[in-house]
Amino acid sequence: MRADDSRRIIAAAQQRHELTRAKAIQALRTLDAEGSPVSLEAVAQAAAVSRSWLYAHPDIRAGIERLRDLHRRAPSTPIPARQRSSNASLLRRLEAANQRIRPLTEENRKVREQLAQALGERRVATSRHTGSGTEP
Repeated sequence: MRADDSRRIIAAAQQRHELTRAKAIQALRTLDAEGSPVSLEAVAQAAAVSRSWLYAHPDIRAGIERLRDLHRRAPSTPIPARQRSSNASLLRRLEAANQRIRPLTEENRKVREQLAQALGERRVATSRHTGSGTEP
């Protein structure tokens, strides 16, 4: 009669599963870090696993779909997820830009008023010099 090796077989299968899972996650991270398009096919190929294996793991598939959707909406030069700005950060940058714009807008208004005043004075001086009320 043979010895019962079921525990070793189960442990080996579990170890294979964890190794395959780690390879798939690493492939996903690598594709994202490189800015490469992320898809089920690309991850399956990079991790040397089947697409059906990826479909059977909802958490990995969800990560692939999330990154795929981000790359679709992203500009032509994809940025890895960990380097993308958060919404709060973007709002702070927008507020800072608006604070810089307010004084510049006021300064532009004052400069335009000064320019209008100077052009008006020049027109008056030119019309007095030529003696007519029309422009030269």
